[in-house]
Amino acid sequence: MVETASFGRFHFNHHRPDLKRWFPAFLSSHRTLFTILWIVAFASVFVWQRNIVEELLTFRRVPARQLPRLRPAVYNLTDFGGVGDGVTVNTEAFERAISAISKLGKTGGGQLNVPAGNWLTAPFNLTSHMTLFLDQDAVILGIQDGKYWPLMPPLPSYGYGREHRGARYGSLIHGQNLKDVVITVYGLHKTHNLYEVCSKPDLFFESPVHAPPRGHNGTINGQGQTWWKKYKQKLLNHTRGPLVQIMWSSDIVISNITLRDSPFWTLHPYDCKNVTIKNVTILAPLYEAPNTDGIDPDSCEDMVIEDCYISVGDDGIAIKSGWDQYGIAYGRPSVNILIRNVVTRSIVSAGVSIGSEMSGGVANVTVENLLVWNSRRAVRIKTSPGRGGYVRNINYRNVTFDNVRVGIVIKTDYNEHPDDGFDPKALPILEDISFNGVHGQQVRVPVRIHGSEEIPVKNVTFRDMSVGTTYKKKHIFQCAYIEGRVIGTVFPAPCDNLDRYDEQGRLVKRSNSQNVTDIDYDF
Repeated sequence: MVETASFGRFHFNHHRPDLKRWFPAFLSSHRTLFTILWIVAFASVFVWQRNIVEELLTFRRVPARQLPRLRPAVYNLTDFGGVGDGVTVNTEAFERAISAISKLGKTGGGQLNVPAGNWLTAPFNLTSHMTLFLDQDAVILGIQDGKYWPLMPPLPSYGYGREHRGARYGSLIHGQNLKDVVITVYGLHKTHNLYEVCSKPDLFFESPVHAPPRGHNGTINGQGQTWWKKYKQKLLNHTRGPLVQIMWSSDIVISNITLRDSPFWTLHPYDCKNVTIKNVTILAPLYEAPNTDGIDPDSCEDMVIEDCYISVGDDGIAIKSGWDQYGIAYGRPSVNILIRNVVTRSIVSAGVSIGSEMSGGVANVTVENLLVWNSRRAVRIKTSPGRGGYVRNINYRNVTFDNVRVGIVIKTDYNEHPDDGFDPKALPILEDISFNGVHGQQVRVPVRIHGSEEIPVKNVTFRDMSVGTTYKKKHIFQCAYIEGRVIGTVFPAPCDNLDRYDEQGRLVKRSNSQNVTDIDYDF
């Protein structure tokens, strides 16, 4: 008997299979099996394609970008009723969110995310251990109606509001007695190395005129147009408020953000310690935007300002420390300040200034890798009798001027006072000021240092200076009552008030003309 084995419908003869009967049956059964497998495969492909399409559609419907978590607790402004339509007033939403964060200081604080949108608000106060985190497409808009801006006491080192006696308007974003505060932006920041911009601007833009605000940053916009108009029409009874003002605080970081159209000074750290301002763009119209200084460190200690672009209607940066007798009494100097990798312009004032309100003193300031373009003045120190205080140990390195009327200015008769109570015998001290690596083109007057018999400028050093000028007049390096030295070759020819040294620091010629003046304001 022949042994057979069954496998489903098929029977196999272990010894002599009958191929004539087996082969057609095999083809018939496998055709059915192949059909089933083909249907399964097609269905699998269909399901796979549908899943892929759904995933792609889901990707296209991605909601608002998730902002990074920088604090243990993270809130969104919308969680507190915020509406970013540019019309709804979000002051209460900001206040509720910040109130919640204020309770978290012992656990590391909180982060307030401001999503993309236009967030209209009246002024509000920050709290300690807080990060205000803007989406790159978020804009915080200051409400223009002055009745929503609170009045505050005058700054103690100014005696009264800077423009009017008595109370002053607060800032749009304000903070007092804070610690550990960050204002920053999440997004793509296309930033240049501004050291390279200063030394090789043609690599980055055809001319400095084409320098763009750097990066697509979230914005705080003060909508200052109404304030500027009322100021010029003399319709205001109080000093205008800054855009951002942080007072009596420490460990502050402001980075990767655009600040624009402030009613008054834009960013005003007052009596603060350990402040970092980095990758900030500050904008205001070059004309018709009065007193819109970019950054005003005021009685601050240990501060870095770097990688910033500033184009405003007054000083790009102005270091201050109080005004006349009030600043002398307050007695808080601005010290240990580093400004580097900054591009700035100011048609009506200067790129980087010290003063004129410097009555508490200014010392240990370094300004390096600075480009000032299309400006009235590049770097300036301004003061007057009655200020008191001092400006000392100020170092400028690698400074570039492009199309500037006056490059370096020191002015000692800036006679603007808070009231008649100032002491004209309170004379400021100006000393230990160095300029190393000053270059430029299209500069009308490279240097104008105007000391006086009362306020001489002492121990000034020039080294490695070459500035192309637009005037061929002889006295375009102008000096009066100045003591100091020139080391090596300087162009244009320096004034006779300065001692001459060779590149090795050896005395070549001693000046006996320190008190000679050749100041000429006619050009």
